Amino acid sequence: ILERLRTPITISGHQLVVTTSIGITIIPDDSVLPNILTKNADLAMYRAKERGRNNYQYFSEEMNTKAESRLKTENELREALRQTQFELYYQPKVRLRDNRIIGVEALIRWHHPERGLLSPDQFIGVAEDTGVIVGIGSWVIEAACAAARTLSASAGTPIQMGVNISPRQFRDPDLIRTIRRSIRESAIAPEQLELEITETMLMEDADTVLFTIERLRELGVRVAIDDFGTGYSSLNYLKRFPIDTVKIDRSFVMEIPTNNEDMAITTAVIAMAHRLNLEVVAEGIETTDQLKFLAEHDCEFGQGYLFSRPIPLAEIQKLLDPSVALIRPVRRKPAS
Repeated sequence: ILERLRTPITISGHQLVVTTSIGITIIPDDSVLPNILTKNADLAMYRAKERGRNNYQYFSEEMNTKAESRLKTENELREALRQTQFELYYQPKVRLRDNRIIGVEALIRWHHPERGLLSPDQFIGVAEDTGVIVGIGSWVIEAACAAARTLSASAGTPIQMGVNISPRQFRDPDLIRTIRRSIRESAIAPEQLELEITETMLMEDADTVLFTIERLRELGVRVAIDDFGTGYSSLNYLKRFPIDTVKIDRSFVMEIPTNNEDMAITTAVIAMAHRLNLEVVAEGIETTDQLKFLAEHDCEFGQGYLFSRPIPLAEIQKLLDPSVALIRPVRRKPAS
């Protein structure tokens, strides 16, 4: 079946390739009840999708256990939203020429009543798959805008706020309305808010994404491509979409200055972004050697544990004190 369905189909002169995911359940080993068999085959089909699509998977009891766990997490997430069990942590966005904080990235945490403090990788996948992410995302935008106002007052200057937007949230028809309301209620400047999307999102539905980005730009909100270099976007996408910032993924920064390939890629991305009038943020800076290399190659901004881990609002406010230097500024090489 998979082989037959892989055959390209021509429609109106366009050649299409269909990928198929198949779930299989066995009678009577798994069940003899039609509703149970349908559920089992459905679970197996979704496992096939998770494993890259275009394959088949047999049902196993482990899938049932996983599905029950996901349902439990979904219900807990809905309750967490009602009970406001979420909190935003903030990681500084630092200007590398003087190591001053000019912005922060908001990162959600969940105060789970039984499991303690959970990071996004422990629940965002379920939230995205079930649609709960839309409600959570709206809360994040509102809380982040309010925090931007608080931090700007502490710093005595506007502080930029970066917020990650999931694919499902980006397609939400109420997204623009939520952002407009949050900016108005927090009384921050629209350009203080920067929404971070991934390369993959640019390619999944380019026309819809472009439309949404253009609406955001009309509001004055900034847009960044997060984890740049880990997806499959082309330079054409960078030209086509009106974005403001490229964030170099930490995987290219972590082995600087020992990996020549990573250094070459990083310097090329910086140069390319500047040619397109985009700002550059390097993620995952953990050593002074990495900081020195990036500063010398004109990377404007950076984030990473060298400056600070993600921390609660009260702690990030302390770092905004002008008398607090995260680390000493790195001297750049004189221009040749």
